[in-house]
Formats: sequence, C-alpha cells, structure tokens
Amino acid sequence: MAHSPARPRADFMTARITTSQWRAALSLLPYIWRFKQRVLAAVGLLVCAKLANVSVPLVLKEIVDRLERADPLALAAPIGFVALYGLLRFGNTAFTELRDALFARVLQRAMRGVTHDVFRHLHAQSLRFHLERRTGGLAVDIERGARSIRFLINFTLFNIGPTLLEILMVAGILFVKYDPWFGAITLMTLLVYIAFTVLVTNWRLKYRRAMNETDSAANARAVDSLLNYETVKYFDNENYEAERLKADLARAEDAAVRSEISLAWLNAGQAFIIAIGVTAMMALAARGVADGSMTLGDLVLVNAYLIQLFIPLNFLGTIYREIRNALTDMEKLFDLLRRPPEIVDAPNATELAVSAGEVRFEGVGFAYDTRRPILDDVDFVIPPGHKLAVVGASGAGKSTLSRLLFRFYDVGRGRILIDGQDIRQVTQASLRRHLGMVPQDTVLFNDTLYHNIAYGRPGASREEVLEAARAAHLDRFVASLPDGYDTLVGERGLKLSGGEKQRVAIARAILKNPPILVFDEATSSLDTATERAIGEELARISKNRTTLVIAHRLSTVVDADEILVMEQGRVIERGDHATLLARDGRYADMWRLQLRDDKEAC
Repeated sequence: MAHSPARPRADFMTARITTSQWRAALSLLPYIWRFKQRVLAAVGLLVCAKLANVSVPLVLKEIVDRLERADPLALAAPIGFVALYGLLRFGNTAFTELRDALFARVLQRAMRGVTHDVFRHLHAQSLRFHLERRTGGLAVDIERGARSIRFLINFTLFNIGPTLLEILMVAGILFVKYDPWFGAITLMTLLVYIAFTVLVTNWRLKYRRAMNETDSAANARAVDSLLNYETVKYFDNENYEAERLKADLARAEDAAVRSEISLAWLNAGQAFIIAIGVTAMMALAARGVADGSMTLGDLVLVNAYLIQLFIPLNFLGTIYREIRNALTDMEKLFDLLRRPPEIVDAPNATELAVSAGEVRFEGVGFAYDTRRPILDDVDFVIPPGHKLAVVGASGAGKSTLSRLLFRFYDVGRGRILIDGQDIRQVTQASLRRHLGMVPQDTVLFNDTLYHNIAYGRPGASREEVLEAARAAHLDRFVASLPDGYDTLVGERGLKLSGGEKQRVAIARAILKNPPILVFDEATSSLDTATERAIGEELARISKNRTTLVIAHRLSTVVDADEILVMEQGRVIERGDHATLLARDGRYADMWRLQLRDDKEAC
C-alpha cells in the first residue's frame, strides 16, 4: 500500500513540541508553589473579584427594571442598588489590585529563581559547551525566556483561568434565569472560538519559531562581530560584516512578516466568530423583549454580559497566542536547564586533600574528537615543590594538559592523580580551589582593575589585593592611571595591553595562593625586560610549590627541574635543560632556533 513517509514525521514533531512545551510550563510550578500561601490567597481574591464582576449586570438589571415602572414609591429602591452597583465595581478593582500586590513577590521570586538556576547551570557546563555556543544567541534566548516566564505566570493564572471561570458563571446564570439558548450560544461560541484559536495558533507556531531562530542568529552575528571589533578593523571587513548581518536581518524580516500575516488571519477569524455569537444573543434578547418574556432590564443584563464576556474573550485569544509564543520562547531556556553537564562530580566524590602536592599523569590519552587524538599515553610526575615544564610546537597538546588537570574535560584513557587521589573522584570545587592558573590569553571582566585582581580571592582584604598587584609589578602602571585601581578595563579587558592583562592574571594567581600552580605561556605577552622581572617573581611565588609550566620560549623554563618535549600528543624527550642540550635532539634544535631568532631580533 502506498503511503507518504512525511506524515508520521509531522505528527511526531507536533507531539514532541507539545510535550516539550508542557514540560516547560510544569517546570515553573516548583518555583511558584514555594509561596503556596500567597498563591492560595491570590486565587481567593481572584474569585472574589469575579463574583463581584458577575454580580454587576444583575444589579444593573434591577436598577433599569425599577426605573422603567415609573412608580414614585419604587424610585427610592434603585438608590440602594446604585450604591451596591458602585460598591461591586470598586470591589472588583480592589480585589484585583490586592491580588496583584500579593502575588508580586511570587512572580519576582519565580523569575529570579529560574534565571539564577540557569546561570548556575551554564557555569556547570563543560568547556566544550562554551566553546561551541554563540554568546549573542545564548544571551537572547535567556533574556527572551526570562521575560516569557513573567508573562506566562501572570496571564495563565490571572487572565485565562479567571476569564473561563467568568464565562462558565455567566452561562450558568443565563441557563437558570432565561431561555437555555442564551447559555447554549455562550458556550458554543466559547468552544468554537477556543477550537479555532488553538488550531490556527498551532499552525502559525512554525512562523514564530522561524522568527525567533532568525532573530537569535542575527543577534549572535552582531555580538560576535562586535566582540571581534579589532579583527574586523585589521582586515578592513566592516562592509563584509555589515552584508552578513544584512542577510541575517533579511531572513529575520521575512520570518516576521509571515508571522504577522498569519496573525492577521487569526484575528479576523476570531472577530467573525465573536460577531456571530453577539448577533445571535442580541437577536434572541430583542425577540424576548418584543414578545414580553423579557424586560428591558433583562436586555441590558444580556448586553452587559456580552460586553463583559466577549471583549475579554477576544483578549483571551491574544493571551493564548502570547502564551504559546511564551512557551516557545521558554523551550530553549528550559532545554538549557535540562541539559546535563558533561563533567559532573562522582556520586561519592570527596574533598581533595592536598598534603604534599604531587601531580601525576598516568597513561593519559585524550581527544576532543575521536577522529583526531590529541594526547597519547602521556606519563609524568611533578614531585611536591618541583617545577615541570612542557615545551613543543603549537598543536602538540601542551595546553590540553592544563585543561585536563583543571578537569574542564575528563581523560579518555589513564588517570590524573594529586597526592594519590584520582581527580575524577573528588569534587570539582575542591580540586580547583587548590589550583592556580595564569593563562596565555587573559580575559578580564568589564569592571574595575581592582575587581579583576581581587577575583583571585574575592574575600581578600584590600591590602592583600594591593600586595598581589605589587608582586606582579602592576603598582607603577596603576599609579599612572587617573582613576588608579578604579579604572574600568573595558569589555574583555580591551583597554589594557596584552602585557598588562597578563600581569593582572599573575596578580590573581598570587592572591589565590594555591599549592599547585599552572603557567600557560604566562609571559608570552610581555617585553623582554618585564618578562625577566615577572619571571623572577614567578620563580619566587612558585618556590616550594608544585608548578606546571607550559612554555613557548625555552629561556623561561631553563630552571625547571624537568622539561618535557611534546610532539603530536606524545612525550618524545624529557630531562633538565643541560641534559636535553647534551642529548642534541629535538629540544636542542628548538634551543638553537630560539637563540638565532633572538640574535636576529637584536
């Protein structure tokens, strides 16, 4: 039997989207139910407001009917009903405002809780995740998702639910007091309206998704280009970047237009359904007044209920669309929250206890991608208080050693031990507490110079921070700045030179004062004089500490207790500086090449 293979896939996609959106909505419940007393009180106030609102047309009917009689004795009665009418109107507003005030704390705490949890969860993700993500797109997804939380909580609890409750209450009153057709028309109009809204909104959801995706892509492109401002300038590629963004914006524009056109069709259909319901109700009421089965007050009551019901019902359609949009926006946010971190603590992980500080790599193998191995059977030991240096060409796997030591990734084979403890069996927090890092590429926060130095140990005193800055030879540079330590360093520290940023990183490591230090090309951005001064300071702070030095310039590691030469992920030579020179192998070739380059530079 012939059949289309596309249909089951479409059905599957629809089911998957619905499940994902329900899961996103249900994920909010724990954040709200923490304040169940406030929630229940707010719901109580909501019911009171709706009861007051539904009672208003009943009182209005009595006023009109009594005035219609034109009986002088009956004219005094409407005064009481008028007062009651005003009281009910005020009660509806008062109960609503009290409800909003009571629920404000719940709403803000829920938004804050979700955003905080997502932020912590993103920091728990592996380095691989953050290397693969696009900062601009991720920021837009988080911002849009957080905004949708507020909308979803507010309007689901206090607009859709109350409106449906009010419709049912009004339909019940019409069924009991008048021709059952009044209640039937009300409910039929409601059901047709909801069915139409749901079907069309689900149909146009794909346009909303496309609009969000293209909008995120355009924002990610813009942020990525601005973060690489200098690179764009170096290659005179402003027009190229503008054209790439223009193409993304054009796709976003097309998606937005399709979304708006589909919205126009939805609005027109909803208006048509409401118009039919309103016309049928008023025709029925007018006939009742004409044949004497209904009073003029009854006609006013039906008209008041129509206004109270169908105008909010039209708003209900808008809210439903926005809720579906909010659920769509929230999906990515909660997908991030549900994404399991690649690197997690073992169930029985213990705190790392560092007594001596020995670091041992045993048969370590690793690959970022299984098709391209990075490290192969790497073995070495850094005895307590010793300095081990790793040198080699770019791509040899040197920096990967530090990433594995910090457990940004887990080894593929073998193990890494600190004082005999496998780092996979201790908590990540305790591991990194005992490690200090001066990276090759120092990225600073867009904050003050003082904040960036103090980041090495946030609880440190100001004197300790200043002492670390002096030890990193930053004090003279800071003295030349008009705002001193309060100088803002700019996005990613772009207001500082490479050498200045490197010295901030060194000051951080000094302030942290860990038993194990890692220097990854720590002096690569410094001039010769500063490199020598910083090198002496690094030698001082690394004394009696276990130190791993990853270096390009061999002159910075001649004092190392042991030097490893790496090539294509393997250790091909090891020994101290003199031993490796005497062996006249790869290290000796690199040394002679560096001496020649230094001589030519002079």
